[in-house]
Amino acid sequence: MKRFVLLLVLFLLSCREYAPKPKAYPRIEFPEKSYVWYDDPVCPFKFKYPKYALITYDTLFFDTVPEDPCWLNITIPQFGATIHLTYKSLEKHSIDEVLQQTHFMAYKHTIKADYIKERSIEDTIRNLYALFYDIGGNAASNIQFYVTDAEKNFVRGAFYVKAPPNIDSLAPLVRFVKQDLDTLIATFQWKERTIDDELIQRRRVIIRKKRISL
Repeated sequence: MKRFVLLLVLFLLSCREYAPKPKAYPRIEFPEKSYVWYDDPVCPFKFKYPKYALITYDTLFFDTVPEDPCWLNITIPQFGATIHLTYKSLEKHSIDEVLQQTHFMAYKHTIKADYIKERSIEDTIRNLYALFYDIGGNAASNIQFYVTDAEKNFVRGAFYVKAPPNIDSLAPLVRFVKQDLDTLIATFQWKERTIDDELIQRRRVIIRKKRISL
């Protein structure tokens, strides 16, 4: 009889529903927030970026030299994360053209995204109009945005991580970088380029030489 009861208990225990524990990811230790100014005379804008990031000039665009020396990469090396900034002069491109390009670049992630939420910012004092694309899910880029004065200048930004797209593991990093981008936009200012065309051409030559040496 005791043996029968024991077997019955074991049988009932084996019939319980098994719920696997959710997969755990290593805790990411983030640096303390601290910012410095990016203010290069070659570029018609300035902004604050995190001290733990590095700014480099983009040297390659589809096997060509970028059209403007103010194509920047803001890199956070310890996380393999990069914010790509692309500058377009509205004296060379129409506002409709660059807006359509930006919309296309954001919504091409629809196939992997769970959602795409747009958040607009308007600051008439700084003559600044911005739009954030918050891209949810396992998209290759979870944050894209643009900043413009709608007259002369347009900057498009895109955030990428050198890791397989997995929002469960990357969510803390995405939230962390969103704070940096909020600061970038909050401090973003337009300004006149304080160097002449000859110096801008010299910067392009330097970028071209760097590209050749890669």
